[in-house]
Amino acid sequence: MKGSRVLLLGVAYKKDVEDLRESPSLKLMQLLIERGVALDYNDPYCPEIPRMRHYDYSHMRSVPLSPETIASYDCVLIATDHGAYDYPAIVESAQLVVDTRNATKNVTAHREKIIRC
Repeated sequence: MKGSRVLLLGVAYKKDVEDLRESPSLKLMQLLIERGVALDYNDPYCPEIPRMRHYDYSHMRSVPLSPETIASYDCVLIATDHGAYDYPAIVESAQLVVDTRNATKNVTAHREKIIRC
């Protein structure tokens, strides 16, 4: 895991909102960073993450999504299942997708790249 590049999709607490309070994504980010992962995130509702009581990711900004960007990561981790995401395109471009929200349930191509948990 150390040295891996991970793109986390969605930091908001739930689908299609900008609320970060009590978002499990913040803890996921902490755990990944502690394990030496090079972490970026994308969230159309949260282009920036303000400093919070228990977390400070104020230095991070949402990275734009493109097939080239997605392909540059070792793993794409879906943490919030925003409706704005094009899941078939994400799976097609990604090397590996870890889907914690069952967002890829209707994706039929490249299922071998998807780990659901």
